[in-house]
Amino acid sequence: MSDETRPAIVILVDADACPVKDEVYRVAARYSVKTFVVANQPIAVPRDPLIERVLVPAGPDVADDWIAEHAGPSSVVVTADVPLADRCLKVGAAVIGSSGRRFTTASIGADLAMRNLLSDIRAAGETTRGPKPFDRKQRSEFLQALDRAVVALRRAGYG
Repeated sequence: MSDETRPAIVILVDADACPVKDEVYRVAARYSVKTFVVANQPIAVPRDPLIERVLVPAGPDVADDWIAEHAGPSSVVVTADVPLADRCLKVGAAVIGSSGRRFTTASIGADLAMRNLLSDIRAAGETTRGPKPFDRKQRSEFLQALDRAVVALRRAGYG
C-alpha cells in the first residue's frame, strides 16, 4: 500500500471532561497525527494545523455521535464514556480512557454491565464513589497508552 492510499491516522477526543488533552497534543505533535477535539462548548486548543476543534450543538450524545461517525480502523478515540467506547470498538477504532486503560472488544461487555449497574444503584438513591482524583501516574499511563496505540496503527500500515 503506497503512502497516498493508506488511511491517515486520526485521534478523536471526547473533550468536554477530558483531563488529558495536553498529553494528546504532545503525541499528535510527536507523530504528526491529525487530532479532532470534539465538544459542545468552546474549548481552547493549540494553534496548530494538526489540531482541529469541532464544536457540536448542545444535546445528549451529539459529540458522541460525531465521534462515532468519524471513527474507524485508523482512529484512536480518547473517551471515558463506555457506550461511546463500545460504538467505536464496533467500527474497529482503538479506544483509550483518560487513565490509560485501553477498552477492548473482550472487556467492553463487562464495562457496560458495570456502568449500568452503577447507574441503577444511583437511580435507586444510593451514593456511589466517583472516580479517584486524577494524578501524575495516570497521566503518564495515558501518555504511554496513546503512544503505543499510534505506533501500532503505523505498524499496521496506516499513515
